[in-house]
Amino acid sequence: MTADAAPRPDTTTAPPVEVGVRPDHLVDRVTWRLAIANLAAQIGIIVTGGAVRLTGSGLGCSEWPLCEPGQFTPVFHEATSYHPFVEFGNRTLTGVLVLIAGLLLIALYRREPVRSRPPIFRALAWAVVAGIAIQALVGGFSVWWDLHPAIVGGHMYISLGLVATSAYLVARLRQEDGPAAPPAQPLRSIVWALVVVAAALSVFGVITTGTGPHSGDENAPYRFALDPVMITRVHSLSVWLFAILLAAAVFFTVRSGHSWRIWLPTIVVTALQGVVGYTQYFNGLPILLVGIHMLLAALFVAVLAIAVTQLHPRAVAADRRAVPAA
Repeated sequence: MTADAAPRPDTTTAPPVEVGVRPDHLVDRVTWRLAIANLAAQIGIIVTGGAVRLTGSGLGCSEWPLCEPGQFTPVFHEATSYHPFVEFGNRTLTGVLVLIAGLLLIALYRREPVRSRPPIFRALAWAVVAGIAIQALVGGFSVWWDLHPAIVGGHMYISLGLVATSAYLVARLRQEDGPAAPPAQPLRSIVWALVVVAAALSVFGVITTGTGPHSGDENAPYRFALDPVMITRVHSLSVWLFAILLAAAVFFTVRSGHSWRIWLPTIVVTALQGVVGYTQYFNGLPILLVGIHMLLAALFVAVLAIAVTQLHPRAVAADRRAVPAA
């Protein structure tokens, strides 16, 4: 190369980073651990929120943001059941989510190398913080409206959105910052169809729960006026459609030169979710299985978000490329 020749732009994508590996040149240990903790906390609050509902503790605190009129915490007396403490404990965990998300946001602004990376990372962290605040407000509405299933369902949708955002943040932290390289057709269309069907089956799942017996409190019996058997079948069909699309995605992923292992967590979680879903349905919806089903729903969203992100590898950003020798 002559001295006056311009270097050719590097448009190749960076080699894929193995799941769980933290690239030192992209993210420091503290920020990485906070991102993982944030994702785990967003999944965990779905589990504890499910415990509130499944134990009938949804109105354990009759007010919001206070627990009882004039009292921030539950008042203990002989007639007190465990329900107020289950509900108040779940509310308290919101503070843990805010703390973790706040520390993550600070780390993204102050710690290198993430501090010098594009604004998308700070925007995602701000979205998580805002989502937690909205989630708390919707939780208050659910108490004020006696656990109306539409509001409780919205509560779940926001949680799943926070899981997806947090999982995407974790996956992006391990990627370079250049342009993304979307998969070739037909894999690209199949992946987007997977995302759409996943969103639909999550909606159907929440509606199915809204027609079932677990209202969250024996004094809040209102459920969706839908045939539980019919909506369960619709939900089941959406899961089978997702499974077919997932098989197609695996096939075309291998044909495109990617490793099928990108989809392995999604395959495992989807299979487990299907087994638990059918088992709980044919055994009268026992609360333990319903709780596991909710945990798997959160994991399903997380692993799918990570898999889709991995299928869009990114080139090394221009300011990180090595300048060729003259």
